[in-house]
Amino acid sequence: MNQNAKEKIQTLSETHVLDAEKLGQLKARESWHILGIMSEFVNSAEQLANIRPAVSIFGSARTKPGQPYYEKTEELANLLSNAGFSVISGGGPGIMEAANKGAFHGKAPSVGLNILLPHEQTGNPYQNVSVNFRHFFSRKVAFVKYATAYVVMPGGLGTLDELFEALTLIQTQKSKKMPIFLYGTEFWSGLWSWVEEQLLSNGLISAVDLELVQITDNPKFIVNSIFDFYEKRGFEMSEEERLQMLQL
Repeated sequence: MNQNAKEKIQTLSETHVLDAEKLGQLKARESWHILGIMSEFVNSAEQLANIRPAVSIFGSARTKPGQPYYEKTEELANLLSNAGFSVISGGGPGIMEAANKGAFHGKAPSVGLNILLPHEQTGNPYQNVSVNFRHFFSRKVAFVKYATAYVVMPGGLGTLDELFEALTLIQTQKSKKMPIFLYGTEFWSGLWSWVEEQLLSNGLISAVDLELVQITDNPKFIVNSIFDFYEKRGFEMSEEERLQMLQL
């Protein structure tokens, strides 16, 4: 074997060792990442286990105090809190702040599930219980797992994401069935007409899926409808529903 061949073999061997070291470092980082995710699930379970019944409220972080949807969210959250429901929001500004603010001045706890973002998200001061997340998906699980009902106020991409995620989980029976309200007839009617005209008419969803959602402009209607939904069955989850929620 000539000298050039030996040198090439030596170089390949050293490269293989370096690649193995990098792979080991990558695996170690991934392991720590997984442990970090697990810690978020454990932390949220410890802090949120006793907040039921609770209502999750979603909406835009960009809605300003004094704007109509901000004021209506605050009113609704206060009604829910005084009726005995903890209120869960994303913990940030806008609709999230309005939800926490209304509940904070009510009787039941105001809960913020705060996400760390490079911009836009800062924790609001109206939280009795604050849980911090780095990962959207572990935060999403908390929104669903501890909710008795969903209220979706006008919002952007994140709000739409939360809405359709909730609908998908209920449709596929990965989550227990719960009331879902879209607040703001003018805002939501166009989208829901499109859902009916395109998704339903093309056989992409079933008619029963449309029944999962109610559109309203009345905060008191939401509170009364939640009580009506749980009047016969109660707020406690059945054993089947507990097993469902373990599959989230």
